[in-house]
Amino acid sequence: MNGGLNEKEGFAALVLRLRAEGISDKQLLMAVENTPRSLFTPPAYADAAYSRRTVPIDCGEFMEGADLSLKMLHHLLLQPGQRVLEIGTGSGFTAAVMSRIAERVVTVDRYKTLSKLAAQRFAHLGLTNIVVGSGDGQSHSSQDGTFDRILVTAAFRDMPRAFAERLVSGGKMIAAIGEAEEPQMLVRLTKIGSRFEREDLFPVRFQPLLSGGAAVL
Repeated sequence: MNGGLNEKEGFAALVLRLRAEGISDKQLLMAVENTPRSLFTPPAYADAAYSRRTVPIDCGEFMEGADLSLKMLHHLLLQPGQRVLEIGTGSGFTAAVMSRIAERVVTVDRYKTLSKLAAQRFAHLGLTNIVVGSGDGQSHSSQDGTFDRILVTAAFRDMPRAFAERLVSGGKMIAAIGEAEEPQMLVRLTKIGSRFEREDLFPVRFQPLLSGGAAVL
């Protein structure tokens, strides 16, 4: 994507597509507008920064299309002052957007390379309320405390009950549930006591959530 004009055009086209789906959250859209998505997209795919297209990034991973990323953030119902845990940093785009709304974002990726590159992008944008980690997001340090929101860009085979302990009462989690080679459903889970209340959102296809850090990179 060449120059600020194309960045603005890409963002405007994205806004129109989102509004067609009933998404017009001014707070969220302002956060996206202030977070140049092309900064998080490999140069070879800069023209696809604001498209629906899934884009390959380092370590054999992928960056979700702009529409899917924003739909997930819309359904997360993020509010100012909240603490967020993101499992799957990837390019760092969603963490950067969330940091413009939330008080604090903790983002974890299995690949140290992705965590390092994302941290560099956050520093470039002057985002100081993001904590970047690498390793197993399922057992990330309990020293980070509890969270108001959790976003997982991977799929669980069944209800991720272990994450209930990491949410405050009434906290919400967005994740996909389903087998790797079968239809999956993106769901919003709200913590009620020690259990989740489930709301099905829309079908997705994510890689399964893996345990442990990556052996390389």
